[in-house]
Amino acid sequence: MKAVLLNSYDNGAPLQLGEAPKPAVKPDHVLVKIAASSVNTVDTKIRKMGKAGGLAPETPAILGMDFAGTVEAVGEGVSGFAPGDEVYGCAGGLGDLPGTLAEYICADSRLMAHKPKNLSMREAAALPLVAITAYEGVTRAGVKPGQKVLVHGGSGGVGHVALQLAKHLGAEVYSTGGGAPQLELIERLGATGINYKAESVEDYVATHTGGTGFDVVFDTVGDRNMLNSFEAVKLNGDVVTTTTMCDLDFTSAHLKGLTLHIVFMLIPMIHDAGREEHAEILRIVKQIVESGALSPVLDASRFALDQASDAHAHLESGKAMGKVVIENT
Repeated sequence: MKAVLLNSYDNGAPLQLGEAPKPAVKPDHVLVKIAASSVNTVDTKIRKMGKAGGLAPETPAILGMDFAGTVEAVGEGVSGFAPGDEVYGCAGGLGDLPGTLAEYICADSRLMAHKPKNLSMREAAALPLVAITAYEGVTRAGVKPGQKVLVHGGSGGVGHVALQLAKHLGAEVYSTGGGAPQLELIERLGATGINYKAESVEDYVATHTGGTGFDVVFDTVGDRNMLNSFEAVKLNGDVVTTTTMCDLDFTSAHLKGLTLHIVFMLIPMIHDAGREEHAEILRIVKQIVESGALSPVLDASRFALDQASDAHAHLESGKAMGKVVIENT
């Protein structure tokens, strides 16, 4: 089969289209013909960090985690899937799990679900990793009707889904963005946009919460922005973050009695623990999408399998608006 291979983790090593053995279906797994996959920040980090990051597959590596496609065969012990089913999931691209930048994947059936019927393959491929991450975050924080929720980075991959899920759960949602295109997207998705370059945290907390603070802050930016999250949330409030690998002074979080929820959605894939929870989240997300309450936002650029390096570069450039997707055409 055709596959995009990374032959070395040396800095600057290219992703190259080549040939790899077509996987055979095995027990508890499903063989899927991939129609599209999406690029996530973690994919680019694995490519750059290699074994130092602790997540990289052995070379020659097939990267890529998200996919949408059609079931070709099901293994022994699999129920709920049949040849011809259209599915989506996040099932490879790290450790001993071959990735999705290929024509086929033999995926653990616990890491996938039937794709939303109202989405194209390209749209469905954009969702799994970011949707699971966002869903875990808003549910751990207990987002509920009437709460005021702030999403940092609401035009990004996880952010634009978290924004919509919080709104779906009945919250009053606000989101930071750094420019007109980002703020326009945030407003289109149903949140109140906040230009973090023009307004201080103190100012927008005063404007939108009367100085009390937001009930929940979902921080997809991380690093020093975590301090802004601690400042923006109310006393005894909840902060969700996807990025805490940094040195920070947590004094302000302590003095406000905050609850910090760290979401690292790759844990089931890495440790083979709780994988069925990902399948359940994907089934729930499917229902939300089909109800019209959640829509993936895709970058306008289109990439084929032999343009995987260009897709990675586009995401890393910071110029992408929405998810970057690679199509197997």
